Amino acid sequence: MPVEPRREMITWEEVDRLIDHLLPQLKREFTAMVMITRGGIIPGGMLAEAAGITHILTAAVDFPAQMKGDKSSLMVWPEFIQFPSDDKVRGRPTLIVDDVWGSGRTITAVKSRVSAAGGFPETCVLHFNPYRNLFGSVRPDYYAAVTDAFIVYPWEIDRGADQVLLGEV
Repeated sequence: MPVEPRREMITWEEVDRLIDHLLPQLKREFTAMVMITRGGIIPGGMLAEAAGITHILTAAVDFPAQMKGDKSSLMVWPEFIQFPSDDKVRGRPTLIVDDVWGSGRTITAVKSRVSAAGGFPETCVLHFNPYRNLFGSVRPDYYAAVTDAFIVYPWEIDRGADQVLLGEV
């Protein structure tokens, strides 16, 4: 029976420290950012604000559901649900941001598409999981931490209506 991955909950304070660790790593001035939805929106916004990047774009990528034990579905080409037009990234050093690099499929697909559009992409994540990486020695250009855990970020907590305590006034 497969072992469930270790889960690690990250606090807002830890996210701040991860962002602070990433900022001095940035080797160039980026004139555009592509945040991968949904995980890259919050760290991307924080990095954009701190680095002064104002040309902010989003990419939404979907991969077909993987059947349990079916490794061939890992090679399926993604569907780009939303992606900036080529002219928005052409000629621009572009920072591509997501929360985590697990398999690497999503961020690699976005990087390839930005590159094909004539942009100069570099990848950035809060957490890199080399144990799930499907791309051999390829890794993010910038990452704040290495992990083998399933990371739960503070923006991923359940905020459903059943979580709200309706107190009496």
